[in-house]
Amino acid sequence: MFYQSQKMKLRCVRIVKKGRTNDIVICEDLHTSARNLYTLLVIREHEMVKTYLEVFEQAGLAAQDSYIDCFSDQGAFCMVFAYQQERPLKEFYMGESYTLTECENVCFGIIMACITSNLPYPLLYLILEQGQLHLSKDHTVCLGYQIDLEELDPGKTERDCAVQCASILRDLLKPKASQKAFSYRLLEKKIARKSYGQLMELYKDIRITAAPGQKMGFRKRAAGWFRRNQDGLFRVLLYLCAVLAALVLLSLLSQLFLGDIPWLRLLFNGFKIIGTETLVR
Repeated sequence: MFYQSQKMKLRCVRIVKKGRTNDIVICEDLHTSARNLYTLLVIREHEMVKTYLEVFEQAGLAAQDSYIDCFSDQGAFCMVFAYQQERPLKEFYMGESYTLTECENVCFGIIMACITSNLPYPLLYLILEQGQLHLSKDHTVCLGYQIDLEELDPGKTERDCAVQCASILRDLLKPKASQKAFSYRLLEKKIARKSYGQLMELYKDIRITAAPGQKMGFRKRAAGWFRRNQDGLFRVLLYLCAVLAALVLLSLLSQLFLGDIPWLRLLFNGFKIIGTETLVR
């Protein structure tokens, strides 16, 4: 499946979702040798196209500043966004393993990603609500664009985004509630009062109440390292088990057909016979 614009020729690599309003497709651009990946939103419902463009117009933003390309293809309106490797925050964030400072740094990353997104608030709210926050290996946070536009509400404002973002940050900091997590306590109080109206206000609150950097002990660092890398470690163990199983099978076949296991001689009988002389009496 291909999608053609004036400057891009996109080949479908993977279909993420086919929705009632729009499809979400991961594509590569055949016009570049790098074959970079992109997230493509294909809107087939004309009313949604109109609503989408009105959202940008109401925000006073140029739609082309928020995505890479847009074009019509076979009656559908297509928008090309940068592709973000899928590392959903809810799956890759390990609050139990991180220090309070590391947790708060992730929170800063989320707020800054929102503030610098150059997206209308209805779209930003949809990204937050649908969990399109991705945690990179270096703990930076990026926004993803694999969103279902059926839930797009043009009436969402910065206040809605700030409240939604504050709820996400509170959940991330909750594992540190038993510590002196002043940021978590402040979030709880202000969310209960629905006090947040701006994203910058949220950023200032976290910055003011952030804990000073602390070093973990060796045991905590080791435990945290193991939790962060347990998938890779288990994969290595799986490969080792596969190799051992192959050796056992090979040894069994060798014993059945040859009556001996040749490679064991190197370990146990290597010096019984030297040349034509035997050392065993």
